[in-house]
Amino acid sequence: MDKRRLEIEEFYALLAEEPDQELEDEADRNARQFLKDLDTYELQTLLSGENDDRNALVEISAGAGGSEACDWASILFRMYMRWAEERGFKCELMSETPGDVTGYRNVSVEVSGSNAYGYLKSEHGVHRLVRISPFDAANRRHTSFCKVEVLPETEEAELEINPDDLKVETLRAGGAGGQHVNKTESAVRITHVPSGIVVNCQNERSQHKNRASAMKILAARLAKIQKEEDMAKANELRGNTGPAEWGRQIRSYVLQPYTMVKDHRTGHETGNTTAVLDGDLDGFMEAYLRQPPSGDTYIE
Repeated sequence: MDKRRLEIEEFYALLAEEPDQELEDEADRNARQFLKDLDTYELQTLLSGENDDRNALVEISAGAGGSEACDWASILFRMYMRWAEERGFKCELMSETPGDVTGYRNVSVEVSGSNAYGYLKSEHGVHRLVRISPFDAANRRHTSFCKVEVLPETEEAELEINPDDLKVETLRAGGAGGQHVNKTESAVRITHVPSGIVVNCQNERSQHKNRASAMKILAARLAKIQKEEDMAKANELRGNTGPAEWGRQIRSYVLQPYTMVKDHRTGHETGNTTAVLDGDLDGFMEAYLRQPPSGDTYIE
């Protein structure tokens, strides 16, 4: 980078002595590209956390609000899938619990790609939506919340999980999935008795695949618990967002009476809500990565 900078500076020095519009235009293009590359390089240096280079497990859970919250969960799910698609990341649906009317009560997906966790850790927390509800015949404005949890992928082999601590149950999968899924006990529920963690997976037709997915999620959750024994490690895993409690939203998406998406930790905002919900999250992620470590900055 230093060599390129010096070359550009020398080029401009020569142009000052012997002006040439064509060469100056070329120098300007090189300078703009250099600044763009420098910005990308600086961002990459921020993705150097212990788990930043790992794949990410993203779980979206609807809060109170019935169908409105379940629909918000599906909108967030689509937003992250579009973001991942634009980056060429691979997404694998791990588990899903449909809402009674629409959307999801809960949905989990594994996002695989370079620094997937490093980018997505910025999304951990509570996300608030304000809009005119399509489920309200009176067209009133509603506020909905969803909790997004992001964990670095952890392989089962990285932890010592005592098989005697696990309660494994098989059951018939519910919801969509075809006749085969609904007629066979392909779904798996694993309970880690000491911690009380319960993981359900029913997305695959194969009981073996569902069990593998459930163990991957369980391993990630257990790894998080182990990290939390050291508060500094815990803050890093959570992305320094603090506890993801209802009312402590990290970001608000307002569609009515005006349009605005604002991150309450960094202050980054945009009025182009359509682009954000279509997966344009880079500005929010970069602002989060560039901010200096600090305490909670949520609004109530």
